[in-house]
Amino acid sequence: MRVAIIAITANGAKLGATLKSGLPLTSLFVLEKHATGEAVPFAERVPTLMARLWPDFDGFVCIMATGIVVRSIAPLLKGKDEDPAVVAIDDAGRFAVSLLSGHLGGANALSASCAELTGATPVITTATDANELPSFDMLAKENGWRIDDLSRVKVLNALLLEGKRIAVLDPTGKVADYCGGKGNLLFCRDADDALAASADGMVVVTSGAVPQGLDPSRTLVLRPVELCLGIGCNRGTSADEIEAVVERHLSLLSLSMKSVRCMASAEAKADEEGLLACAGRKGLPLLFFSSDELNKVAVPSPPSEHAFAAIGARGVAEPAALLASDGGSLILKKVKDGNVTIAIAIARCAHY
Repeated sequence: MRVAIIAITANGAKLGATLKSGLPLTSLFVLEKHATGEAVPFAERVPTLMARLWPDFDGFVCIMATGIVVRSIAPLLKGKDEDPAVVAIDDAGRFAVSLLSGHLGGANALSASCAELTGATPVITTATDANELPSFDMLAKENGWRIDDLSRVKVLNALLLEGKRIAVLDPTGKVADYCGGKGNLLFCRDADDALAASADGMVVVTSGAVPQGLDPSRTLVLRPVELCLGIGCNRGTSADEIEAVVERHLSLLSLSMKSVRCMASAEAKADEEGLLACAGRKGLPLLFFSSDELNKVAVPSPPSEHAFAAIGARGVAEPAALLASDGGSLILKKVKDGNVTIAIAIARCAHY
């Protein structure tokens, strides 16, 4: 986490220096008349400084009155899945207030770290933490899962706080591990059990289709990021065609795009503009493997004479998907679709 520490007083500058020495990846910005040492001096108003720094940092520690912070960040806010963590610390270092993005942004944890370094009292106001209950957004964050509809987190966390029964359909077992027996949770074996539970809400962990018959307004879907796409394509294939093939075959298997971890291909495709553009659009890492690496992987489909003649690899899509999955298994053998060949593997850590 890249953190900007901002101080506007002499005491604040000293606190900021303490925090900078104890927190990794931090930059200290101090009003120029108080700036010394490694501090970056600034002369502009705090709202102007915050607007300038906002896109470049994952967290902010503001050593100043909470009111100044609130007025400074208000025009910059977008949503709880996008906003950085913001912690406000008073000039005397008595309190470290988790002000914004306590869960997904990490402000609660940042507040605790600041408190430990300065001797301040961490102030955490998120309801689940205040009541010593788990929260479903933190569950997702800690497991690296994606959330289908962020608005459902508020609904399910509220049900948890109210002690309402929540049915959980989770083949990973990680929800039970995280919740540790807290909350009125009913862990179900399958969709039929979940539907028969007459629960007030539902949590579903899946990379696939959500069971029919659930009330979407009270269902939180969490997506493990576990699918690795192996892609081969003819030279000059457009990003639009690659994207269409990816979406089509995920849809045919009822798999969610949110569960895709990465795309993978042959090293010979490292300059393939359409492939690079498709991965960029989707915000996915794109991994490349040498022909030697690809040839060492056992795959179910017969070797491709075309691929071997072109790049010296007996196949691309299947071995690339398997290599990217770190020893996982194929859930879609290679399929040729127009100028694109696709295979899908599920990562090893996803074998429950």
